Amino acid sequence: MRAVRVHELVGPSGLCVDEVPDPAPGPGEVLIEVRAAGVNFPDVLLSYGKYQFKPAPPFVPGGEAAGVVKAVGDGVTTVVVGDRVATTLVHGAFAEQIVVPAAAVVRVPAGVGFEAAAATLLTYGTSWHALVDRADLKAGETLMVLGAAGGVGIAAVEIGKLLGARVIAAASTAEKLTFCRERGADEGIDYTREDLKERSKQWTGGQGVDVIYDAVGGPFADPALRAIAWQGRYLVVGFAAGEIPKIPLNLVLLKGCQIVGVFWGSFAAREPAKNRVNAERIFAAVAAGQLRPHVDASLPFARAGEALARMERREVLGKLVLVP
Repeated sequence: MRAVRVHELVGPSGLCVDEVPDPAPGPGEVLIEVRAAGVNFPDVLLSYGKYQFKPAPPFVPGGEAAGVVKAVGDGVTTVVVGDRVATTLVHGAFAEQIVVPAAAVVRVPAGVGFEAAAATLLTYGTSWHALVDRADLKAGETLMVLGAAGGVGIAAVEIGKLLGARVIAAASTAEKLTFCRERGADEGIDYTREDLKERSKQWTGGQGVDVIYDAVGGPFADPALRAIAWQGRYLVVGFAAGEIPKIPLNLVLLKGCQIVGVFWGSFAAREPAKNRVNAERIFAAVAAGQLRPHVDASLPFARAGEALARMERREVLGKLVLVP
């Protein structure tokens, strides 16, 4: 079979398509014929050897995929051959066939295409865990999303609206803010030209933002934290800006707020049953049209390097998907 592999830890240019042996499922495992694989920012970090997990080259990147069950190992009763499914994994999704634990497989509802399914679990799973499990976002509260036009960001915008929050999208261009408003954002802030703290306080009548969703980090963390409301929750989701910010803890004291870590991958591994319930709720909302995963483009495996390069340059609205 064919698979995209990282041969050198030099970024997107280190990827190429190889012929590799077909995998086979062991006990408790499922073999999936991949129809689409989602591209995410951690794939860029993996290609440089800068992610939390550092597999040795050559390795197959890719953290989520959707396809059809081709075979199951002994003891698997949750899915059968022919089922349409989606899954997440640390890496390995950019291949024509993958083997994953049965516990990591979720059925895809009728009416949800493979490309949409491949753009759902990781980003919407992360944002659902962040806003529901970690922040306990309530209807009527204000949510500000940094990096709102990206994969997890636009998922947070949509989930925030689904939960009844007022959503402020913060992004780097007018085009991205237009995209966010089309997906439900109530207000927008271009944080490359506007004062993030002052604009967010204007939108909240000086009260500040109840929940801040930060997948960007870097120079935007400090002004965002200064805009948080009394007893607000600041969600640390990632560091797409490349810089891990240093938080002035006196602000946490003065605001009476919480800094809340969101590590969805660890949550999924530690609490698989709860993660499965979340995934089923997400897919039900997708099937009902309440959540709408946006696929910016579908590219063949041969253009995987281009896909990661676009992610690195912040040129993606929503998600990119690779198809075998």
